[in-house]
Amino acid sequence: MRIELKKFGTTLISRQAGKEALAAFQSSLAELKPDENLEVDFGGAITFSPSWGDEFLTPLLNQLGDRLILLPTDNPSVRITVELLERTQDKKFRRA
Repeated sequence: MRIELKKFGTTLISRQAGKEALAAFQSSLAELKPDENLEVDFGGAITFSPSWGDEFLTPLLNQLGDRLILLPTDNPSVRITVELLERTQDKKFRRA
């Protein structure tokens, strides 16, 4: 399964918005098969803050572990945010 973050907007910046995005995604996530990966596509996201990422990506990482795969991106705000989340959570995201 693939989730395109642009469906939540191009400026992903607040904790509250990250929580709301995760809540909105829960029904789709329930359809994920036990052996299926979830790919996160950052295409179209202009700004991606650590607070939004922490509220959306961290719970998914905790729930899915290695089944959560971050697709490649050249966006510096995404790269910096993911690196920061890895340091603060002391966990690594799997990358495609």
